[in-house]
Amino acid sequence: MSIIRKIEIDGQEVLFKASAAIPRIYRLKFQRDIYKDLRVLEQSVGGSEEGESGLDLFSLEMFENIAFVMAKHADGSIPDTPEEWLDNFNTFSIYQVLPKLIELWGLNVKTDVEAKKNFARQSVR
Repeated sequence: MSIIRKIEIDGQEVLFKASAAIPRIYRLKFQRDIYKDLRVLEQSVGGSEEGESGLDLFSLEMFENIAFVMAKHADGSIPDTPEEWLDNFNTFSIYQVLPKLIELWGLNVKTDVEAKKNFARQSVR
């Protein structure tokens, strides 16, 4: 099961998709664990005001990569690299987009857990 949501970036409506495939796609493309990276980003941005954060360039790159993978998963017609995809936008605030991506990912994980619980109940009967 997957969840698709539109998020506005630089005045453009962009589709993002969260599904069970995202961790694998992210790992294959970037050789990193999306769960760990999202946790780091959430801690870095959480509770900070725009302009005041613990975000370094590496964290910004993690955010761009996660956003790219989720956007590419929703719309296969977008460019094949994060750099090409980001060229479609002027600058935008990570503080506006990241919380929405984290929420989307959380909804997907919650949906997967509920589906597994329901399947387990049906199997026991």
